[in-house]
Amino acid sequence: MLPFSRVAIIGLGLIGSSVARAIRAAMPTVHLTGHDGSAEVRDIARRLDLCDDVTDQPGTAVIDADLVILCVPVGAMGEAAAAIAKDLPVGAVVSDVGSSKASVMTALQAVLPGHTIIPAHPVAGTENSGPEAGFASLFKGRWCILTPPTGADPVAVERLSSFWTALGAEVEIMDAAHHDLVLAVTSHLPHLIAYTIVGTASDLESVTQSEVIKYSAGGFRDFTRIAASDPTMWRDVFLNNKDAVLEMLQRFSEDLSALQRAIRWDDGDALFDLFTRTRAIRRSIIEQGQDDAAPDFGRSHG
Repeated sequence: MLPFSRVAIIGLGLIGSSVARAIRAAMPTVHLTGHDGSAEVRDIARRLDLCDDVTDQPGTAVIDADLVILCVPVGAMGEAAAAIAKDLPVGAVVSDVGSSKASVMTALQAVLPGHTIIPAHPVAGTENSGPEAGFASLFKGRWCILTPPTGADPVAVERLSSFWTALGAEVEIMDAAHHDLVLAVTSHLPHLIAYTIVGTASDLESVTQSEVIKYSAGGFRDFTRIAASDPTMWRDVFLNNKDAVLEMLQRFSEDLSALQRAIRWDDGDALFDLFTRTRAIRRSIIEQGQDDAAPDFGRSHG
């Protein structure tokens, strides 16, 4: 039996369009309705046949849905929920795909009292954005973290878990605050560092922009890939998960100071020990299937 038969997706960018494609592939009998605030995106979604119906108004998309997934930047979650509140069926499960969870929970509960809200975060994505960037296999083998509030309906949690499992994801259930701390170090801080390094390189007066691009080594190329991610989404992530991000940033600053001391005082043993320990982390990520072990990160050299 399908966990849900009528799904509404609000926001048809990279993640929303990928959810739609994955539902089409894994659960083709599900009736799929979508909405996006951009008329241009709605036109593209219709052309791509992402949903059975793409509506011009958000409320129209959710009228008979049993699952509503908000695929908008985390800073826009409250506004998106308010726009569907009066049309939302009483028994519908409301979820999302945001990268911070405590702020989303607060925003949704404030405008949707009495509704079943189960925030979720599929830990997947690319640096690209928009409905044309999505693909059905985005969530296969990736984690989707559910952060149900205290007292959440266990049947609803199980249905949402089964939904994401059907799309190919591995599901984990976690407290929202703990999720935000974990993601601050595994996702948010790396993005902040990438944005900073790329920004520093572009600001150096002694190095022209053409030289930065021309002589970019593999590490810098990887930072630019991360730093090419959607600026609206990441602005909202940092503002909505700022406590956890600032905590991890302080820890990183302390570790960076220790690294500076090791370099200044020619402490090769400290550097070697750090690099050995961090190399093992990379191997563990590959062993758990979260990245490709192909040479040069799987880049094509054809």
